[in-house]
Amino acid sequence: MTSETLPDQRRRPRIVVTLSNPERARNPGVAEGKNGRYLDALRHHGASPLPLDDRAPAATRHRALVEADGLLITGGVDIDPVRYGEPARGSGPSDAARDALDEEAYRAASARGIPILGICRGLQAINVFAGGALVQHVEHHESPAYPERAADATRHELRMLAGTRLARMLGTDRLEVNSFHHQAVDLPRLAPGLRVAGTTAHDGGEPLVEALESADPERWLFAVQCHPERIESSPPELAALWEAFVAAASGSPRDDGGGG
Repeated sequence: MTSETLPDQRRRPRIVVTLSNPERARNPGVAEGKNGRYLDALRHHGASPLPLDDRAPAATRHRALVEADGLLITGGVDIDPVRYGEPARGSGPSDAARDALDEEAYRAASARGIPILGICRGLQAINVFAGGALVQHVEHHESPAYPERAADATRHELRMLAGTRLARMLGTDRLEVNSFHHQAVDLPRLAPGLRVAGTTAHDGGEPLVEALESADPERWLFAVQCHPERIESSPPELAALWEAFVAAASGSPRDDGGGG
């Protein structure tokens, strides 16, 4: 057996990671730290991240998106409500360059059929780009400013919907997850082609979509509103999401409920 055939020598899948530009953050060092957590999570689970923010030249973006085996859309500031046809009603500052980068990456990844994972803003971005909208402000879902202590993170229950691919992937129907957002997707605003995979209760009445997946069982697209890269405030079951994502990007998906 040659070294090329050994399991630990197989090629690590290349995953584009769309990130906020830390140069425009209030605290660039903190922003770099947030970005680094996503890259560390992918490396830990066997992938090679290809980080992109809006400073990347067009040619660099194009090459990364052509070569990528998967796409991770990460957290960040609010999406401009103009993108879903609404005036600002509780939305905070937006970042037009980040919005454009995320949409470019989402369209390219969708056209190529490679796996897509969204986290927090990433879930919201996927919903908007697919034709949905957002609840522009919800109470009691934000956490203290980063870097917070794990004990200080806001947490709530994530209820998985029976029969969803994500529920099978995680092997549970309930988790306690962290919460770092003030915008959300609810059922009336869910985009066509997406399926609710998990919800949480909301003071306003309508359950909030805390996890979603493609309604097409052949498409590997999942998103969660929590932050599984923040392992100090995440349940261990969410490691299965990283593992399934990296496995799908490598072309050898594990038991992730289908698709690939």
